[in-house]
Amino acid sequence: MSEAWRQRKVQCASPTGLHRMAYLEWGSRDNPRVLVCVHGLTRCARDFDFLARDLASRYRVVCPDVAGRGDSDWLTSPIEYQVPTYVSDMVTLLARLDVETVDWVGTSLGGLIGMVLAAMPGSPITRLVLNDVGTVVTRASLTRIASYVGKWPALPTMEAAEAHVRSVNAPFGPHSDAEWRFLTEHVVRKNPDGSLRMHYDPSISVAFTSQPPQHDLEQWDLYDRIRCPTMVIRGERSDLLTRDTASKMALRGPRPKVAEIAGVGHAPTLIHEDQIKLVREFLSGEY
Repeated sequence: MSEAWRQRKVQCASPTGLHRMAYLEWGSRDNPRVLVCVHGLTRCARDFDFLARDLASRYRVVCPDVAGRGDSDWLTSPIEYQVPTYVSDMVTLLARLDVETVDWVGTSLGGLIGMVLAAMPGSPITRLVLNDVGTVVTRASLTRIASYVGKWPALPTMEAAEAHVRSVNAPFGPHSDAEWRFLTEHVVRKNPDGSLRMHYDPSISVAFTSQPPQHDLEQWDLYDRIRCPTMVIRGERSDLLTRDTASKMALRGPRPKVAEIAGVGHAPTLIHEDQIKLVREFLSGEY
């Protein structure tokens, strides 16, 4: 794939200091239509390459690396790896972009950040896509995530890294060898000795390990304050967003359109054309 993005960084503030958040920008900077795409817990901005390339003629597409991931700075205090920090960073990003409104696509953690922003009075979000996340995050999924986040085996080669990514992200569903390599290459970094490590700060795991999940996390009150048109995409086999929760979401709050991706768990990668088409049609008002 040819590269058509530009990378920039914006300085953000947290209680313990300043940090830089990296983001990729696709399409014309003069386009008033802006789409922000935010990745999941241990993923990165490059996850949206396929979606961004498809939509760059219609949008200025902006894909940030959430703090502690990708090319963004690591935070001084691990306890700041929380949604309120990420929301603050995104507000700073929107100020940098100098835009009043945006559409939003959020996968998992990126969707939670989008939900919080969309629920605020005067929210800048005009259309919201929640990719395999919603009002209830199950204890089972939190326990699964806690079992691997911040931990990885020795990764002496890219092949070893890919095996690890395939194992941890098996719920992504069927992908070609080339797609798995793509999903691996952008989430590893080289160590001084030439071996590889995952691209994120292991301390993002503190929020999970300091307080092991005892129950599902529910956010119905937050969700019911969302007023913008919303779409929920769910992996058929997702352990994070259950079919029951998605069905209940469809009947309250923003009353979203719900689409289910067959053969996929947590979370659809938005690489394949059928998934991209769902997003494209919803954002254009066709779905």
